[in-house]
Amino acid sequence: MTEALPLRSVSDRALVRLIPATYHKPPALRGLVDGDDEMALLAEVEAMTSDRQTAERGRDPGIDRRELAWARREADLRLYGMTHVNAAFTYRRTGGNRFNDEHRGAWYCSWSAMTSVAEVGYHYTRELTFIGVFDTKVRYVELLADFIGDFPDLTGQPDHPSLHPEPAQGYPRGQALADKLRAEGHRGLVYPSVRHPSGTCLVAFDPAAVQNVRPGAKWEITWSGSPDYDVIGL
Repeated sequence: MTEALPLRSVSDRALVRLIPATYHKPPALRGLVDGDDEMALLAEVEAMTSDRQTAERGRDPGIDRRELAWARREADLRLYGMTHVNAAFTYRRTGGNRFNDEHRGAWYCSWSAMTSVAEVGYHYTRELTFIGVFDTKVRYVELLADFIGDFPDLTGQPDHPSLHPEPAQGYPRGQALADKLRAEGHRGLVYPSVRHPSGTCLVAFDPAAVQNVRPGAKWEITWSGSPDYDVIGL
């Protein structure tokens, strides 16, 4: 049995999540149509292969559509943030991540942009290592969100098995911990960054925990022949 974790009271604004700039552009289909009616038809076609929209229609066994974020007012930032929140929980990688399995996603973020950069930089470098080519440039956009509530806190246990730097060892333990915490009614977890010394991260298990999503700064990460990378703000 996992020991009970202390709770941390969080009431903070602008925690940083990074997404590839590719996913932050206006709808790609807009340039193919002349009006809203045609756009609606193409959107229906796109929805056939969209995991997010499949979940919003209630056809994803990993998450109840009633948990997802929905627009409360038209033409404001809540509408903007809705799709990004839902995408975080409905698009999953094979094998999952540190605190979510492949059946249900989660919202990962941190209190520092450099912590978020270190986290995504590690994973991108790992993918480049698999192909043996370190010559690329990627751009990321910040998604800022606010959080309030009491969250279990792992920052006092940097040697916890779920924080093992090797994914094959840390991820199964982290996913088991997350399942337990969710079953106990917790909406997320605060934990020390595995990739950025002194950094602190938060993973939200519940879409409703992610509030007031809006865009932030842009970052460019460049690899020039080695696993080391350079970061600049745009």
